[in-house]
Amino acid sequence: MFTGIVEEMGTLHSIQRGAKSSVLTIQGNIIFGDLKIGDSVAVNGICLTATSCSKNTFTADAVHETMSRSSLSHLKAGAHVNLERAMAANGRFGGHFVAGHVDGTGVIVGIEKDDNSIWFTVKADPSIMKYIVEKGSIAVDGISLTVAEVLDECFRVSVIPHTVKATTLSERAVGNIVNLENDVFGKYAEKLMVYGQTPKAKNGLTKDFLTKCGY
Repeated sequence: MFTGIVEEMGTLHSIQRGAKSSVLTIQGNIIFGDLKIGDSVAVNGICLTATSCSKNTFTADAVHETMSRSSLSHLKAGAHVNLERAMAANGRFGGHFVAGHVDGTGVIVGIEKDDNSIWFTVKADPSIMKYIVEKGSIAVDGISLTVAEVLDECFRVSVIPHTVKATTLSERAVGNIVNLENDVFGKYAEKLMVYGQTPKAKNGLTKDFLTKCGY
């Protein structure tokens, strides 16, 4: 589990591509203070497992499912990536619950400066847009952001200068592909609602139940 608060920008040192999977070697600094084999690292929001570690690099396998759902297939050696270690139980929770399980990708269709912030407009498929709500959370390349506006096919986020500077958002341009992970609570709520409406469900979550409880 992650928080979406990026610890550092690392570099994709190399990528060894197979038929449908890849082996990534990633270089960084901060995250290597206690990183060991078997640890989880969010790389542009994708939860990967360190299979080997050295002083400032680690390797990780990206399976077919990961490659097909994320932007990893578009990355080349030398690209910068957002890095975050798994959340420590005794740490501060500064972002939102990020599982590192990317739902899909979106395309940046607009970038505009607004005084000291920058607006990013991202277009996404309906399967992702249906879980995005105004003032809700979204992970963009592993960065925890608050949704400022929801349109028919796009959503917009207003990002402070620190976040832009500390992450790969500083290198993004219109047309770039980004990884998206919806807030997991919305998906669970939908699943429970659907289950509650099936004939076999006796104690499922229903609209009537929520209404009675004041929601």
